[in-house]
Amino acid sequence: MKILNFKFLAVAFALMTAAQLSLVSCSDDPGAENYYTSTSEYATDYLKGRDQYSLYVQILQRATGEKGNLRLIELLGTYGSYTVLAPTNDAVMSYLAMKGVSSVDELPKEDCDTLALNSILESVNFTSDPIFGQDLQNMLDQSVIFTADSITEIVDGKQVTPVYVNGSRLIAMDDSVSNGVVHTVNKVVETSTEMVAEYLDGDSNCSLYAQALKATKVDQLMSRVRDENYSVGSDSLDWTNDALVMSTATEYDNVAYMEHRYFKYTIFVCPDDVLKEKYGITTLDDLRAKAHELYDPVYPEDANVTDETDRRNALNRFISYHILDRYASYYNLTCVDGANSTLAINWNRRKWDIADWYETMMPYSIMKCSFPSGTQTGLYINRRGVQSRADERGVFVRGAKVTPTDQMDRINTCRNGVYHYIDDIIAYDENTQNVVLNERLRIDASTLSPDFMTSGARGHKTRSNYENGKYGIWDATSNHNNKQTCLGFKAGTAKNFEFNNNTHIHVRPRTLSFWSYQGDEVTVLGIFDFKVKIPPVPAGTYEVRLFTCVDFSNRGIIQVYIDDVPQGIPFDMRPGGVQLFGWKSDTALGDEDAIASFDKSIHNLGWMKGPKSYYSASSESGGTQGTCFRDAPNTIRKVLGTFVSDGKSDHYLRFQQKIESTKNAMNFDFLEVCPSSVYNNEYYAEDRW
Repeated sequence: MKILNFKFLAVAFALMTAAQLSLVSCSDDPGAENYYTSTSEYATDYLKGRDQYSLYVQILQRATGEKGNLRLIELLGTYGSYTVLAPTNDAVMSYLAMKGVSSVDELPKEDCDTLALNSILESVNFTSDPIFGQDLQNMLDQSVIFTADSITEIVDGKQVTPVYVNGSRLIAMDDSVSNGVVHTVNKVVETSTEMVAEYLDGDSNCSLYAQALKATKVDQLMSRVRDENYSVGSDSLDWTNDALVMSTATEYDNVAYMEHRYFKYTIFVCPDDVLKEKYGITTLDDLRAKAHELYDPVYPEDANVTDETDRRNALNRFISYHILDRYASYYNLTCVDGANSTLAINWNRRKWDIADWYETMMPYSIMKCSFPSGTQTGLYINRRGVQSRADERGVFVRGAKVTPTDQMDRINTCRNGVYHYIDDIIAYDENTQNVVLNERLRIDASTLSPDFMTSGARGHKTRSNYENGKYGIWDATSNHNNKQTCLGFKAGTAKNFEFNNNTHIHVRPRTLSFWSYQGDEVTVLGIFDFKVKIPPVPAGTYEVRLFTCVDFSNRGIIQVYIDDVPQGIPFDMRPGGVQLFGWKSDTALGDEDAIASFDKSIHNLGWMKGPKSYYSASSESGGTQGTCFRDAPNTIRKVLGTFVSDGKSDHYLRFQQKIESTKNAMNFDFLEVCPSSVYNNEYYAEDRW
């Protein structure tokens, strides 16, 4: 999601006095030690100084944007962090011929805008960085994906691996300039303008799911692209109100807002050959029969609903459960952010699979996405266990495995969404509801709104704040060039959240060493009063908990409500765990019996220690684990209350600030929605992980 006027927040690269070559060929990778160094040229100088890009320069000059103020040539000639995917003149001529014109001047200005914005990323991405298969955003807010062939070629006597970006081959790469990197491509980089259901229909591997989307008209539920009523208004790039100065934490949050609000969708597709091999399904009627087999036992009252556009119909439920109303790339469905994820070091993955939970487009349903380590590493849906074994309660369900993006047959992103291959059907059936989801759901606050993910705010490494896999260090000053720019949300622009203009909400970018689960958090400021929808869960009784970082003088005092019923007295977030409930370390408590007794006693009073599965890193460079959250007296869980789910209704939490100050904040890190079978089980105590 493009941040308003972000180009004026770009961070300068360090200049080197040593002379460097003005051109680095694809076989002369500059090496990590030379990244972010000056070649004495900015990207604009580099492009203008080489005849092979003259037509591309013309495109950049003609691209002026919706408001006529784009000025890309000027932008690429200043400090910043950019990746330029520059087509050669031959590539541009091929594009012009396809369009039936003979010069760039004959192209509509809108086409020049599209071509130019498609070719620039506001982040630096060398091919030696962990970018392959990653979902990167260009200036058009569309995805570009780098892929590499599995077969090498001999070029000029050297063995090379062909590299592509959205199907365009890089014929020269990693040419370092003082404000980023230039890759040369053999054809202009394009992104699909099709809607996601229409785009899926063009994949011959997935005809049955495409037919089901049409038959149920669920495809029509995914027709939105942009909120035309959204306006960023008069807000500046940064929120300079003193409320954002966190003096105790010596932090200052710069907050930007979205320039546009987009709607995007994610579809999980079981390919035709998998359906045939595993289930003998070859026709839409076969798929209908399978849908009834899965859903009629769970919803017997709806078994005879024959109208397939009715949300209660079995086929409608089947296909809807495979869809999320948010944009989710392979590496954003959990916080594993790459094949060699830096953030994953913060987990004890021998005891806990990294996981997140999401509401689907099937009404009142939820799915689990997990990324285990070990022999079965990868992304799975509706998996339960740890690594390749059963969890501590003896349960193991493999789930459906998601195919990595760079292993798919085509680019899987388009104008308003993305789709992923899965190796099995997923369903909200009896096994999913009664076995897979019969566990503690630890739901990160950054996943609670589709807008947090579609905008790129969740785990965002966007624009200047993320450089080649390094998590940023929080700026301790009110410096408006702070790389750690947060993304803010106005009232009415974060689905599942209800709040007024006295409430300020922003999502922080990830950092490794702070006391934030998954590295990020949602920060709420002002004299706030907001509601958030609890993700739907199967029928049963649930306890709801808030994980938060306390013991900061700028925290708030909050009154909590569940479905508008107040839950106890207000929660003062300013003291630490020692003051709140007599926190004691496991070491001080001694043996297992004493630890279990203490845990039970504080739980009865409405408190829990932080989870044992997660650590903050020892430094912003990562590499080693720091403090375990269970061992930190300022990372605690507050038991908010209980609710009873019928599996067919929505439930809400409400948080109300009781301090009359705009400077006090709520650290909203994650919710736990825990079934009574876990927290009130006479045979198995709830685990500490």
